[in-house]
Amino acid sequence: MRCPFCGNIDTQVKDSRPAEDHVSIRRRRFCPACGGRFTTYERVQLRGLVGVKTNGKREDFDRDKLERSIRISMQKRPIDPERIDQMISGIVRRLESMGEADISSSKIGEIVMEALARIDTVAYVRFASVYKNFQAADDFEDFVHELRPQVPPGEE
Repeated sequence: MRCPFCGNIDTQVKDSRPAEDHVSIRRRRFCPACGGRFTTYERVQLRGLVGVKTNGKREDFDRDKLERSIRISMQKRPIDPERIDQMISGIVRRLESMGEADISSSKIGEIVMEALARIDTVAYVRFASVYKNFQAADDFEDFVHELRPQVPPGEE
């Protein structure tokens, strides 16, 4: 593993332990060249996934990109970071277990929205606003209206 401080490629692992999500290994590393210490995470990748965008463009699936977009939607929400990590790992496992290397970006978006809807409705609406490309306040209003249970007239 290359040292992020000096670029030395000969670093040493000083400590390894399961990460909080129990699907990755946390490794503390040391660089003998500069004395720098840093942490890396190692996780199993069952297969290389490719995201297929609506315009047909193919792009290697990027777990970090998925994580960034989910964390942005959950900013300032009272959600435990460990729970977010578990959700992201669950989404990736679900994508990997679909049995296909090519997955449409719309399918990825649907799976993320399902997971967010179970955890936090505000994060769900935030993510949906980008995913569904909301252009005006009416788009938010229509979307939130669909979330609310319909009350029959006279029972309000």
